Amino acid sequence: MNRLADRFSRKIDYLRISITDHCNLHCSYCAPFGGRMKLTHTEILSYEEICRLTKAAVEAGISKVRITGGEPLMRKGVVELCHLLSGIEGLESLTLTTNGVRLQEFAQQLYDAGVQRVNVSLDTLRPERFRKITGYDLLSQVLAGISMAEEVGLHPVKINTVVMRGINDVEIEDFARLTVERPYHVRFIELMPFNGFGDHESLFVPVEEIVKRVKRLGDLSLEPIDESSGPARLCSLPGAKGKVGFIAPLSYHFCGSCNRLRLTADGKLRTCLFSEEEIDIKGSLRAGVSIDELADIFRLAATKKPHSHRLKYTEVEKTLGRDMQAIGG
Repeated sequence: MNRLADRFSRKIDYLRISITDHCNLHCSYCAPFGGRMKLTHTEILSYEEICRLTKAAVEAGISKVRITGGEPLMRKGVVELCHLLSGIEGLESLTLTTNGVRLQEFAQQLYDAGVQRVNVSLDTLRPERFRKITGYDLLSQVLAGISMAEEVGLHPVKINTVVMRGINDVEIEDFARLTVERPYHVRFIELMPFNGFGDHESLFVPVEEIVKRVKRLGDLSLEPIDESSGPARLCSLPGAKGKVGFIAPLSYHFCGSCNRLRLTADGKLRTCLFSEEEIDIKGSLRAGVSIDELADIFRLAATKKPHSHRLKYTEVEKTLGRDMQAIGG
């Protein structure tokens, strides 16, 4: 397989593909209620186009793909897309991030289509708080979806929890306890100051504080580096079946090991979540260029990756050029 690297010798082998900017939840830090315009049918990439771009990405050196949104299970035909992607020669890993609302319905189909793992975004285990954060009373459906994903073999199920002071920080221990009895990976994530989400500083909980709270349940054993792939450093509680992870984009930049590019639902390549710079690959795709030429655009994108983001937790908000929901989680 070809090796894709950036100017700083980081291996780039991971592509996150957003297939829709629509979502069935309205989480306050991602897509607050409002009048944001959604992408039209003609703006969004078709599944055929996504498959062609994925083949080009693999030719360039990508070996891992994650399907994201918005909420990817909202888009009709997502299972067939996963089936097509999983059949691409050279693609070693196909995963999906979801809010879990429709996961119980789709878990078996996703597994059968070649999806290996799912990440579920879940910030509370309490029904009333879930409704307050997301706008909907759907916690029971999400929990059922997590159980179904585990049952059908989407291992390990990863639960992503954004910690917010005064909102869900009292549940840190509750989430960590999930890993004692179930083989889940619970990853605590520092709140990032996305555009449209104010009062970030008062809500921010640094990872050191999160770790201290988890340690109330017992000593943490650090997992080997090779098992802590991606931005999360994994640990385990005594006798736990699962693992606890900590993602600290503000306290400790993980940029030095960043291996990813992002493809937005409307066909733009983003080299960093926190950069507004985008490369229009859809225009070249629809102009009919070859797979080799599309692969060259992925190579170009890799060379444009910044050394690191400059985000600070004291920023009131960061302008990303789009809502987080439109970029892809």
